[in-house]
Amino acid sequence: MSSRRASTTFLSSEVILERRSIWTRNAVPGQRVYGESTKHIKGSEFRKWDPYRSKLGAALLRTQQSPAQLLPQQGESILYLGAGHGTSVSHLYDHLCGANNAHGGRLICIDLSPRCLRNLTLHAVKRPGLVPILGDARQFGAWGMMVSTRVPWLFQDVAQAGQVEIFIRACQRFLNVGGMGLLSLKAASERWTGQGERQLFHDAAMKLKEANFRLIEEIELTGFEDQHHLFVVEWMGMSDA
Repeated sequence: MSSRRASTTFLSSEVILERRSIWTRNAVPGQRVYGESTKHIKGSEFRKWDPYRSKLGAALLRTQQSPAQLLPQQGESILYLGAGHGTSVSHLYDHLCGANNAHGGRLICIDLSPRCLRNLTLHAVKRPGLVPILGDARQFGAWGMMVSTRVPWLFQDVAQAGQVEIFIRACQRFLNVGGMGLLSLKAASERWTGQGERQLFHDAAMKLKEANFRLIEEIELTGFEDQHHLFVVEWMGMSDA
């Protein structure tokens, strides 16, 4: 028993890192979102966070920091651009909001796909605080009024060209100064310049620094998500230069 306790770390009251697996306390017990494994720990149902289907989940396993530092604080209002079908969103909700939104969080999810939005809307029925919005991450004017205040944590995972530029503009518009931004950058979604992936990721880091972000970490996701890096940054505010 002592060896098991030593290998189990609580990243929050709702998230457990057990050896090399991440588990979140199911906010809707008895309901799976994408066929994930479940198990009971001390009377609560936990869902296994599959890092092969979630860039955020993969980053939690690959980070050189404490994984807890990549997660928002429980009960905050946060923004997720490119929410997809809800794999990462569901686990993030478990952490941020908890069952029946006991922590009082708000997870605003933007996605361009009507099919994805239908799935997110179904998830939201039993998850108060989950706010799905149909919209293009680039077109703030169409949905920005739904984000009434700046947020302390912003995640972007959009498969569109110009991902870095979209992220920079989104952070300038919605992220608190000192807030954490996470950019999942997919090389294959960018326009081909002939310079290769390594140069593309290097250029992305330089663009973020030039736009007054502090680069905390660049996490390579190869093995979980090929052609992907996840950039963890702090928004330092608009430069006076």
